[in-house]
Amino acid sequence: MDEKLYKKVKSVGVSSLVFGIITIAAGIGIGIVMLVNGARLLAHKSDTLF
Repeated sequence: MDEKLYKKVKSVGVSSLVFGIITIAAGIGIGIVMLVNGARLLAHKSDTLF
């Protein structure tokens, strides 16, 4: 019975680690895209007409 518990804890730990890495990668990717888009908007600020 203890072996099942250890295997379950191990699998939950591994999946949490994987989801954490995926979340960090997605956050960095979205941050880079937002920075690039913001820089492009500021660079072409004079082209906008209001």
